[in-house]
Amino acid sequence: MSKLSIQQLNLHYGDFQALKQINLEIPSNKITAFIGPSGCGKSTLLKSLNRMNDLVKNCHIKGRILLDQEDIYQEMKTTVLRKKVGMVFQKPNPFPMSIYDNVAYGPRTHGIHKKMELDQLVERSLKQAAIWDEVKDRLNKSALGLSGGQQQRLCIARALAIEPEVLLMDEPTSALDPISTAKIEELALELKRDYTIVMVTHNMQQALRVSDQTAFFLLGEVVEYDKTSQLFSMPKDARTEDYITGRFG
Repeated sequence: MSKLSIQQLNLHYGDFQALKQINLEIPSNKITAFIGPSGCGKSTLLKSLNRMNDLVKNCHIKGRILLDQEDIYQEMKTTVLRKKVGMVFQKPNPFPMSIYDNVAYGPRTHGIHKKMELDQLVERSLKQAAIWDEVKDRLNKSALGLSGGQQQRLCIARALAIEPEVLLMDEPTSALDPISTAKIEELALELKRDYTIVMVTHNMQQALRVSDQTAFFLLGEVVEYDKTSQLFSMPKDARTEDYITGRFG
């Protein structure tokens, strides 16, 4: 069954139509990748899944996005939605505070203040993000002292600390070196046991390595959506084939 269902979605920034008639069913406990050239709408759609576009001036959305059959625009408060749908951005963006406080930030805003409970949440989230062993002796040190790859895993831990159901990743490795990239990819494969993951990536090899399903975007439309192995080996649309073989993009 679909975790997220996107139906007849159209999105305008003023007069510019960024998304056109998007229909996608995103399955539970899988990694779904969005690929396509820059400016084709993939990050715009990703941000619509937790209503980040609400913050953009002159942004108008028509259509429906359902999370577990519930319309996120009509029936769900943003506070509830953002607890269910965590997000990791392109560049690591730790808060200028300790490693511990970064991870505890979300749970505290949702009303968890008991030290024992926070300690457990922080440890569990850092373990899930595969960074606990590297930081357990320096939890009270500034998160800004971590390397780029460690900072990104910390941001994943921060997203997991609010116990979401869906994790959105907007090009989570584009600012990282190959070793850090491999760690984040391994982590994503681990996490899909417990979470539904939607990942925007410019790196087609990454989509092939980690995703179960891939949607190919072009000029605000989904050209093709299929199992990743199928889409890369036997694309049905010539434009998909042109993109994945490097003829454009």
